[in-house]
Amino acid sequence: MAQHDPSHEGGDESKVGVSEGHAKKEGFDANEVIFDHIMDAHEYHFLDITAADGTKKPIGIPLPVILYQKENGFSVFMSSKFHHGHTIHEGYRLLDRHYMHENGLDTLKSASGMAVYKAGQVYAVDVEGKPRPDVQVFDLSLTRNVTQMLLALALLTWILVGIASKYKRNGVGKAPSGIQNAIEPMITFVRDEVAKPNLGKKHERYLPYLLTVFFFILINNIFGLIPGSANVTGNIAFTMVFALISFVVILISTNKHFWSHIFNPPVPGFVKGILVPVEILGIITKPFALMIRLFANMMAGHIIIICLISLIFIFGGLSTGIGWGFSPVSIAFAVFIYVIEVMVAFIQAFIFTNLTAVFIGQAFEGEHHEEGHH
Repeated sequence: MAQHDPSHEGGDESKVGVSEGHAKKEGFDANEVIFDHIMDAHEYHFLDITAADGTKKPIGIPLPVILYQKENGFSVFMSSKFHHGHTIHEGYRLLDRHYMHENGLDTLKSASGMAVYKAGQVYAVDVEGKPRPDVQVFDLSLTRNVTQMLLALALLTWILVGIASKYKRNGVGKAPSGIQNAIEPMITFVRDEVAKPNLGKKHERYLPYLLTVFFFILINNIFGLIPGSANVTGNIAFTMVFALISFVVILISTNKHFWSHIFNPPVPGFVKGILVPVEILGIITKPFALMIRLFANMMAGHIIIICLISLIFIFGGLSTGIGWGFSPVSIAFAVFIYVIEVMVAFIQAFIFTNLTAVFIGQAFEGEHHEEGHH
């Protein structure tokens, strides 16, 4: 555990002049609701209970906070110690939008024009309790995105290991049952409609990776549709890592003919100077296509649903009657988009997997793997 800041030797926690509950805000801030939903956080936040005096008590599940600072070492505690940004704990503060707005931190910019402080991040504080951006704090916490990915990984492992055990125990002659009956058609679909057409006789070598990509993205997509959960696949850091892994697999699968076609394309010499940079750019843009497509589609659906629900409270702020009158329309559209999002969860998992297979297939361009191609 890290050593305490000298200004906090009297105890583990220090209040900073703000009550534990949020002060009641005037009107409805749709921008805050949207960003709180799509951004990562150190807790699962479900709802706020408003007391008679106007203060709000957040209801959620705190998550472990793991911080490292060169001077103080490691600090490990639960995010509830921050009391949603209103308490300093062990010399650290979690910045929330209310505190930043009240202290003018949301308008501060660095010389490069970048924001000095970011909401949702943990900062070391000085003796006055003000965050210090000059002190580097390494945040290794189990945020809700990380926690949800671990849960998705555990579920994926449990499902696939269970199905493999059934195959090993019963063989392929016995009809599938239980969850095996639901998963087997999807495995067959990825094999017959994604792997074989794009990879030909080499499809068995890449099928385990393609199945892992498909099911891991699918499980995270479905988890993200649960109210109060994190939209992991709507986080560009997640899609970037997945795209980079696929990019490494693509590069490993290349051959001499592929690179010969890139650096010595079969075109007249004066055209090669133009075509070679274009071909190199085409290689680099492949992971970007995978990253942006999944990120944009999964984030957009969530924002649309939140915006539709937010319209109820926005109109309600103008007139209670208008708010209640618009509620059925807003809910109907939100449910419609939600149903579409369920389909998008499957479609985007398929598209990412299929594009990965297409790019891998292009990597052994020139080889004889017409088997399975249309």
